[in-house]
Amino acid sequence: MNIDRNASVGVFDSGIGGLTVAREIMRNLPSEKIVYFGDTARVPYGSKSRETVIRYSRQIIHFLQEQKVKAIVVACNTASAFALDAVKDELDIPILGVIEAGAKVAAQETRNKRVGIIGTVGTVGSGIHASYLKELDPEITVIGKACPLFVPLVEEGWYHDPVTEEVARRYLKELQEQEIDTLILGCTHYPLLRSTIRKIMGEEVCLVNPAYETALELKKLLSRLDLASNEVAQEEFPYRFYVSDLAEKFKDFANSILPYNVEKTQKIDIEKY
Repeated sequence: MNIDRNASVGVFDSGIGGLTVAREIMRNLPSEKIVYFGDTARVPYGSKSRETVIRYSRQIIHFLQEQKVKAIVVACNTASAFALDAVKDELDIPILGVIEAGAKVAAQETRNKRVGIIGTVGTVGSGIHASYLKELDPEITVIGKACPLFVPLVEEGWYHDPVTEEVARRYLKELQEQEIDTLILGCTHYPLLRSTIRKIMGEEVCLVNPAYETALELKKLLSRLDLASNEVAQEEFPYRFYVSDLAEKFKDFANSILPYNVEKTQKIDIEKY
């Protein structure tokens, strides 16, 4: 199939967390256009079953295909864990998730072979990071910790709040006791709490931000498949945002973290896809 190299990259997430991935794509691949979909009506995915997450992901992928995207980034750890393998073979465009890139870097960085992973209940429970890491290096011990309160704290904008720090200390205590030297921020909201997590875990623990690593992985993938955009001049609206609910709330959050002013967010009925 002939794919237009100057088409947009599709990025989707269960809500707003995937904007940290979109942000890294904007910074590291400035000539790429993006169509972003946030499933704000059905968030969170972390507590949903595998079947439900696969069904939601298929609907969103159909929507993105209608937008004629050239590649898709699953900017949601839960959807990457549950749906990526199920949908990969159904597509004629490349698709990548946020888990593999982070796992690769963690395997390279760890010195004592003790890697922590924090994420939603669904992501940590899936054990997918552990299986990737074990494939890369069977000697690695993976210690997972679900941190469900981090997402609502980020969505409140409480990145540097004493409450957030107290919650983080309680969650991370276990990982500190396990003497990990590398920690994967296994949920796309978590990079926004990076400085709090850094403060608690200390300078000697390497924090892996899969949002950044995924943007670099996308860059490699597009260049390998000869799909990198060769347009220097950006069109007026290079980034388009769609949601399944709460468009205004989404837009406000997007504008608080993106290096680009989001003027419009469009609500669509995702159940139609």
